[in-house]
Amino acid sequence: MAAQDQDQAEARSRAADEAALAEALTRLAPRLAPGATEIEDLTRLSGGASQETWAFRATGGGADRPLILRRRPPAARPGAAGVPLATEAALIERAAALGAPVPGVAHLLTPEDGAGEGFVMDRVPGETLPARILRKPDFAEARAGFAAEAGSILAAIHRIDGSGLGLDTRTPESSLAMLAERHAKYGQARPVFDLAFRHLAATAPEARAPKLVHGDFRMGNILFGPDRVRAVLDWELAHWGDPMSDFGWVCMGSWRFGGEGPVGGCGAREDMWAAYEAAGGETVNPKTARWWETFGALHWGVIIESMGAWIRAGVDLSVERHVIARRASETELLIIADLTGREI
Repeated sequence: MAAQDQDQAEARSRAADEAALAEALTRLAPRLAPGATEIEDLTRLSGGASQETWAFRATGGGADRPLILRRRPPAARPGAAGVPLATEAALIERAAALGAPVPGVAHLLTPEDGAGEGFVMDRVPGETLPARILRKPDFAEARAGFAAEAGSILAAIHRIDGSGLGLDTRTPESSLAMLAERHAKYGQARPVFDLAFRHLAATAPEARAPKLVHGDFRMGNILFGPDRVRAVLDWELAHWGDPMSDFGWVCMGSWRFGGEGPVGGCGAREDMWAAYEAAGGETVNPKTARWWETFGALHWGVIIESMGAWIRAGVDLSVERHVIARRASETELLIIADLTGREI
């Protein structure tokens, strides 16, 4: 009975939060679309490990603007990290100025708005679910061109001027050290992880002049239309670092979702690298890119362990979090494949 009472209390709390959010966004409606007087279809979207995402429309007075609210959740999660949402909004605006596909930022929330910390952006039509993108015939053209398009997009991202935003700077060595610290704090004994830490430490590339790195450029954070990428989303992990790390992350096995080809499950590394260089990116070192791919598998495994900590701390008991938190063993298989030179 106590568990039932707790569930009911949580449901009431969620309903009250949604009602307060709807009221705050209604007050904002005139600033979100000319003539708008109300909002409609406010819906919490699934997905996102650290931030909340809400879809709604600003309507009335002839207006009908589809929008997305990206908002910091009220409860902090152990091990969660990310730039402030105001910084994320600024990065999106700077990316747009360089021609990278991103949503338009409509409004940065202030404390006076009463809607929490975050920002409102345009809702770009398209698909983010990898299972659909990688399998539906509708996206065949987008799949065929994605590797080269990813290279061109990353060349633009790595030219972003991130000065004045307070971003962290990470080298291969410091990235590995932070990961080891997080694993020690939230993880469990995993011999494959220990092997990966030793291998990566022994083969780490030299630090290079840092570039603005997206930090989470992968399937699931990229919105596709039938013919091309429509928007790059979720900039919360942006930092100064080795641009090769973005290549390693998008090629990491977990982000292929059963598709063919290492670049997000639908393309060849060499096509992405060539397009990157052709678009003005620096010369790609394949060995360094593959080092970051192995690092990515270990990184994702440690993040999964952190999600287990969220569950144990009682700050995120969602079904989604439980489903992900049991998958650290999958990254062990990816690490073994990387270290033995196999593709899976």
